[in-house]
Amino acid sequence: MNKTYKIMTFGCQMNENDSEKLSGLLKQRGYTPTEDEKTAGLVILNTCSVRENADVRVFGNLGYFKNIKKTNPDLILAVCGCMMQQPAIVKRVKEDNPQVDIVFGTHNIHRFPELLANYQASGERVFEVLEDDDGLVEDIPVDRRYPFKSYVSIMKGCNNFCTYCIVPYTRGREVSRDHRNILREVERLVADGCLEIMLLGQNVNSYGNDRDDGVHFADLLRELNEVEGLKRIRFMTSHPKDFSDDTIAAIAQCDAVCPSIHLAIQSGSSRILKIMNRRYNKEQIVALVAKIRERIPLVSITTDIIVGFPGETEEDFQETLEVVRACRFDAAFSFLYSKRGGTPAAEMEDQVPEGVKHERLNRLLECLHHIGKDQNAIYQDQDVEVLVEGHSKHNEARLTGRTMSGKLVNFDGDDRAVGTLVTVHVDQAKTFSLDGTQIS
Repeated sequence: MNKTYKIMTFGCQMNENDSEKLSGLLKQRGYTPTEDEKTAGLVILNTCSVRENADVRVFGNLGYFKNIKKTNPDLILAVCGCMMQQPAIVKRVKEDNPQVDIVFGTHNIHRFPELLANYQASGERVFEVLEDDDGLVEDIPVDRRYPFKSYVSIMKGCNNFCTYCIVPYTRGREVSRDHRNILREVERLVADGCLEIMLLGQNVNSYGNDRDDGVHFADLLRELNEVEGLKRIRFMTSHPKDFSDDTIAAIAQCDAVCPSIHLAIQSGSSRILKIMNRRYNKEQIVALVAKIRERIPLVSITTDIIVGFPGETEEDFQETLEVVRACRFDAAFSFLYSKRGGTPAAEMEDQVPEGVKHERLNRLLECLHHIGKDQNAIYQDQDVEVLVEGHSKHNEARLTGRTMSGKLVNFDGDDRAVGTLVTVHVDQAKTFSLDGTQIS
């Protein structure tokens, strides 16, 4: 039996974390990873549904594997993730993609070894997609990509039902993990050499709202901050409507909590935000960001912005630019609105023409790039602490890592520094990153 596997991950950090769990489950059963999908015994596509181009990429890959299976007929092809939580997608896979052997969703990752064994025993295609599950499954083995940093899922699901978003339908309702289980997991990670953790949730600010133990997100941050040997605590993502004063205070007070906040505003127009069901307005965004910057020195605030939401006018777009200029976001993930079947926004009239979307996106990016360059200029000629992640993607001779505030730093340094904290002098502050030299 060919016990090699490759996992192809599309989408967010939650999907990356799920892929690490799938890899851990497979390694536990004697499988070994490979980078060559043409000779692998098993390939898993872990899919995303947030934007249309993710769907297109996945189906493009499925066509690619139709050809691969002609030369490697023993290859087992599995597809999982958020796309598979949509009945229409599963129907399309079942009817039009016979090369796919196993399909499962976001709620039964822990059952993949059993699904795989069922397919291997019977040779019959396996489809198991659950609408929901009975809660969080703890202690799934994780194959961490980096020994010095790790994702830690603190909750799953989303209760917000933004009109453009498919996530509540694919990930289910919010369920928070017991804080004691999170603490034990983090302590194990630190004992294993982990210096940094990234707390994950669709909306980490609502952590604990579904539990009766009185522990909420700010309390969790303070508790984890006490773990000896843990150097950095990051988290994402944050919904502005739930970003409490106590969370701001916890970030300011806790030495290990990084002053790096991803605050997904989506739009700066109060009218559009109401149609999106975001439950805050333009003025509240600006006030919240001002409060955060006042309480947390040198905080880095990034965001998500959707351009061309149905009904967005030039006036609405100008309001978004006003908010961007007022908040001075360090960076932003900016997207053209993409219809997601099954969401209210997909059925809305007054869809914005593609040409208008692209023109607005270009103007937004120009604004963001100017601000990002100015925000990075603060670090010019400064010494910063960097967690070294490896070699730069663009120059193998250089190292790369991030500051506490999440700034990307490419620098000349010692290869032995990978996985450690070093001090880097910033020689040049650029638009998207910092360039420097290791000094200790």
